[in-house]
Amino acid sequence: MHGIGNDYIYFDCMKGELENLGELSKKLSDRHFSIGGDGIILLCKSDIADCKMRMFNADGSEGKMCGNGIRCVGKLAHDLGYIKGDSCTVETLSGIKKLQFTLDKDNLVSEVKVNMGKAELAAQKIPSTFTGEKVVAEPLNIGSETYEVTLVSMGNPHCVIFDDPDTADVEGVGRLIENHPTFPERVNVEFIKVLGKNRLKMRVWERGSGETLACGTGACAAVVASCLNGYSKKGEEVTVSLLGGDLKIIYTDDAVYMTGGATLAFTGEIEI
Repeated sequence: MHGIGNDYIYFDCMKGELENLGELSKKLSDRHFSIGGDGIILLCKSDIADCKMRMFNADGSEGKMCGNGIRCVGKLAHDLGYIKGDSCTVETLSGIKKLQFTLDKDNLVSEVKVNMGKAELAAQKIPSTFTGEKVVAEPLNIGSETYEVTLVSMGNPHCVIFDDPDTADVEGVGRLIENHPTFPERVNVEFIKVLGKNRLKMRVWERGSGETLACGTGACAAVVASCLNGYSKKGEEVTVSLLGGDLKIIYTDDAVYMTGGATLAFTGEIEI
């Protein structure tokens, strides 16, 4: 399944668990020798929500949240019949998220709106070695260059820089920032360009996966950063254009709302 090109291998674990998930993700996500994907995601039972999501990056590390992934988890749970109606709750390592479905004529989920929760801006909670209640346009030295960075946590850490994604060295700079000592748990890096107060263009370097076609939490972080830097306004819908397609984001004091598609690519069986 994929959310605007951000593809993961999904497992229905509502009736049973898998083991050694980090190694499984590395094995299956290799695009040259296996199915290929940005990682694996499990649909699991939950005692506190309608279902639970577990997500592992291509390098085997477990992620706390995945914006494109949670939309697909909602679609999978609904379309397999585990959830009835047009909404659900999903347990993640970043808390319980509320999803609202748009259904097609066949009663299958075509689009999902997610309440991603409140954006965290405090420097130590990103986490980072910066100090203060927020980090906006602060200098960060990367090699011989200095970048102005804005930090946002959407359940996972993001470092946003205003650098034209058409010309930016996404891999080179992204890898250096991901592993910079400023970020003890590493960080996702967004390269964004403001096309207007209600439209951004973005490419993303994801920790543990490298450059991906889209990142839902990254798009949320980009809009938050755009508002903090005065380019966009809170409460207004902003369209973020990524390599894989568009996401619609609304940033408020209480929550960030993300709306986008969820697509089934194919189903199958694999021996493990």
